[in-house]
Amino acid sequence: MEKVKRFEVSSKVIWGSSIALAILASIPKLFDGDSTPGDIIINSSITLLFSVFIWYYNMYSLPKFSSQRTHQSLFNWKLLLSVVMGIVVMVILVIGHQELFQISKMDAPIMFELRGVLINLIVYMFLHLLFQNYQTQQMGVELERTKAVNLGAQYELLKQQVNPHFLFNSLNTLKSMVDIQDPQSSDFILKLSDFYRFTLESRKLDLISLREELQILDSYVYLLKARFEDGFVLENEVDQRQYDSAVPPFTLQLLIENCIKHNVVSLDKPLHIKLYTEGDFLVIENQIQLKRGVLSTGVGLDNINQRFSHLIHKEIEIEKNETIFKVKIPMTYDYHNN
Repeated sequence: MEKVKRFEVSSKVIWGSSIALAILASIPKLFDGDSTPGDIIINSSITLLFSVFIWYYNMYSLPKFSSQRTHQSLFNWKLLLSVVMGIVVMVILVIGHQELFQISKMDAPIMFELRGVLINLIVYMFLHLLFQNYQTQQMGVELERTKAVNLGAQYELLKQQVNPHFLFNSLNTLKSMVDIQDPQSSDFILKLSDFYRFTLESRKLDLISLREELQILDSYVYLLKARFEDGFVLENEVDQRQYDSAVPPFTLQLLIENCIKHNVVSLDKPLHIKLYTEGDFLVIENQIQLKRGVLSTGVGLDNINQRFSHLIHKEIEIEKNETIFKVKIPMTYDYHNN
């Protein structure tokens, strides 16, 4: 994940505003007949140093990045802490200047404290507005990045859904059924039509209900059964109480397609796949009977995992031993589509 840049204010802004505040604080001294140039310089230097300190203290006390709710909850106590710290620093600056320059007459300490509190409030409120703007920009950048990643995942998903090999195999199966006048040819055409209709309807959705996902899977499995016959066996043991949960569309199809890609599917060696729920996970389990010469790059599972990570902020889990391969996909109940 890309590192979030720390919120910072330009040093030119900090020093420029601090100098401006120092000049403003010295204006009354210019019209005070009792004030010497030295008094004005000392008064200005105290204000300048205090303003610079307040800028940097408040800036680095802000979180690196936070939600609006978190930031609002921190606002009050951070402001109070800043005011207290400012009073302490102002006292130190005043006493330090008195000792360093051997000044016997200065403004009453309370005047410096009031000035410090006023400067603190001005700086803190201005910094707070800048930080809110920074957060809005960061949220926008993150949203655009997520959209870009999801768009890429949708593109890859769409390419797999309209996989020419799958369509070619389906049409070949249909041709064979028509040639032998198989009475199920009409059902096959309807299921093929349903599958691609689901593809078109769901391609822009981030999440769909598990019930809808299983309906898509039903059409897909029908097409596979027509092709592989008893060489492909799917056992659906999903708890119906989980049907209202949600997953990214075509997740099950892609996982089953991945199983078929890497495992032998034949009448002599049927591929058994089992679907069931385990807590808040939907489990896809198959026995391992790897094809020779087919190397696994893991790209398919990585793409699926990336979709889950960005859409529901959870990751898939993979478990395997010498005979069984399991993919556990998290389900969510709190979802909406953009």
